Amino acid sequence: MSWNPTLEPKCPDAGSLDSIETLIIPRARDIGGFEVRRALPAPRRQMVGPFIFFDQMGPAEFLTGGGIDVRPHPHIGLGTVTYLYQGEFEHRDSLGTHQMIHPGAVNWMVAGKGVTHSERTSEATRKGQSSLFGIQTWIALPEDKEDMAPVFEHHGKEALPYLTGEGKEVRLILGTAWGETAPVTMQSEAFYADVILEAGAKLPMPDNHEDRGLYITQGAVEVAGQTFETGQMMVFRPGDAITVTAGPEGARLMALGGETMGGPRHIWWNFVASSKEKIEEAKQAWARGDFANNPRFHLPPGDDSEFIPLPDR
Repeated sequence: MSWNPTLEPKCPDAGSLDSIETLIIPRARDIGGFEVRRALPAPRRQMVGPFIFFDQMGPAEFLTGGGIDVRPHPHIGLGTVTYLYQGEFEHRDSLGTHQMIHPGAVNWMVAGKGVTHSERTSEATRKGQSSLFGIQTWIALPEDKEDMAPVFEHHGKEALPYLTGEGKEVRLILGTAWGETAPVTMQSEAFYADVILEAGAKLPMPDNHEDRGLYITQGAVEVAGQTFETGQMMVFRPGDAITVTAGPEGARLMALGGETMGGPRHIWWNFVASSKEKIEEAKQAWARGDFANNPRFHLPPGDDSEFIPLPDR
């Protein structure tokens, strides 16, 4: 739908640099010719709202036959969100899900007490050259949802709220913001959006969430007279009115946030939990193997010939 000016009749002031509580420069790492830039968790910030893990994947180019092969691995205590700008993933999980994801769509897998999944470039895509560029995030579950049964949802690009006008395009991926609500079932208050801004366009940040942040995937933005570049994440102070302005080449952003958790979370490998005991139980269950009879973890149907073993660390 068109951007509704009555929702934001006037953009708030840009704010001051004091409004930026934390500036995060992601850590880059190479995983076999494929670069990942991790913004969360960071030394000074474990989470933004419930978002506890934030990875930029690529951009990467693959030759014929190449692609990504993330073997089956386990999760607990979190929801994973996969959102692509370019390319595709073939998702399989222990619930029996077999789902392709393409740009603009969302895969939402809630691990709860335990789920296993794999992500691979499809055989069809490997027949030619391909590219991959996107964001993968984890959302920590509230304590009363950590042991829920795992679930999976997929929503196509056309199902997500889309706002446009005044030089901005906003696709709401999760939660509620700017008067719209995405169809994804959430276990806590959050918002997550893909934002494209033309040069000089202004984006008012939602003011109905405790924690709010921005990650710049392309271009640059200005806040309170200071410019922030591609690959930086800004976390804003709660309650401050914030407007960001796109630089002369425009910008693409991921806006995120929500209600803060009731306490910190423990992270070990692919496990997130409010207690170390839950982490230890999951480690023992994955190390046990015997996935046909394992009470917590099973391998994904159709991708059960290999898996990532429990790390030594």
